[in-house]
Amino acid sequence: MNLTYQAVDGSGKRVQDVVEAADIREAAEQLRRRGLFVTDISPATQRDRPTARTNDPATARKLPLKTTLFFTKQMAMLLKAGSGVVPALGAIKPQLAKPAHASLVSSLIADLEEGATLCDAMAKHPQAFDAGYRAIIAAGEASATLPSMFERLTVILGRRRIIRNQIIGSLVYPAFLIVLCVAVLVVLLLFVIPRFAGLFGTLDLDLPASTSFLLGLSEVLQEDWPVLAMVLIGLVVLVAALCLSRRGRIFFTSIQTEVPVLGRLMSRLIQGQLFQTLGMLIECRVGLLDAIELGRGITGNRRFQTLLDDVESSVTSGDQMSSALKRAGFISPTIYHSIHTGEESGNLGPAISFCADSLNEENQELISTITRIIEPMILVVMGFVVGTVAVSLFLPLFDMTAAIG
Repeated sequence: MNLTYQAVDGSGKRVQDVVEAADIREAAEQLRRRGLFVTDISPATQRDRPTARTNDPATARKLPLKTTLFFTKQMAMLLKAGSGVVPALGAIKPQLAKPAHASLVSSLIADLEEGATLCDAMAKHPQAFDAGYRAIIAAGEASATLPSMFERLTVILGRRRIIRNQIIGSLVYPAFLIVLCVAVLVVLLLFVIPRFAGLFGTLDLDLPASTSFLLGLSEVLQEDWPVLAMVLIGLVVLVAALCLSRRGRIFFTSIQTEVPVLGRLMSRLIQGQLFQTLGMLIECRVGLLDAIELGRGITGNRRFQTLLDDVESSVTSGDQMSSALKRAGFISPTIYHSIHTGEESGNLGPAISFCADSLNEENQELISTITRIIEPMILVVMGFVVGTVAVSLFLPLFDMTAAIG
């Protein structure tokens, strides 16, 4: 049978061709004997039907990060203990709570039993296993170090989950404070201020501008709250639709590094994830250009896509990766100097991984620092809002008391 394959040769150049063999396993062995590192291989007839594979519901399954980490950790443990790949998948399948996740593992087992490699089986589920994940698995299969590759992936995914949970945990308290502030303000406008409005009307007082504004705002909120509620619901639906649409995701992804203060954190988080993946791929003997291509799937942010374009052009023209990073303007000098040292010493992969580890540690500290700054700022804003309302309500009464006295 004829099989179409994609591979990387010893110089890091990508190769795509057709090979004739009895099955996928024999074809992969032929290519390994030629010194090629196989990244994808499948029957040629399957290449003629990409739409069918794309429309298959199985290809759209996406594993949550927690489930992916559990799957990877279990595979590392079972393979390290001497289990085969198929028995390991069979042992993991009953442990998955959701039927869709168990069905995905069943699909992997079926493909492996038909002679496909694990990387090829995972390639049918790009939403669950991204290109970087599959490349590391392919490197493990090619070098017979699959248990070690799963262990490395466990470390990467574990660190990613720790940072994500830290971000979510850091946002819970500020979000609670914001909701509390809004709730207090709404209660004041709907229930407290109307009582003062009747009192001020009875006394016929000259009201300060801030008091008149609050009374007017309270009146509008009481009379037009259904309209305001519909507008608010509409805005929420619109934002949700934008987040779910392709153009909306591209827009939000592109501006996430432009937001003041938080943009710096998002940039560093993307850098940590990108360099971690690049370092891992290069350490697994994936060519630099192929690693860069696989790294594009880490983020759709326009700034980083441009950076990867510049790095690819720099490397293709014979220049160094560190030169492109230096020209970018937003990469720390410590990072590109460390990568430059790795390029000069022939240890580029470990150097990039070291930079990623340093970034991840600094990012955790930065998240804690930003949280410590945001919380008192929200408290100050809450105090200012509530204090302004209180002063605006009682100031006319103070003036009246002073006039009577």
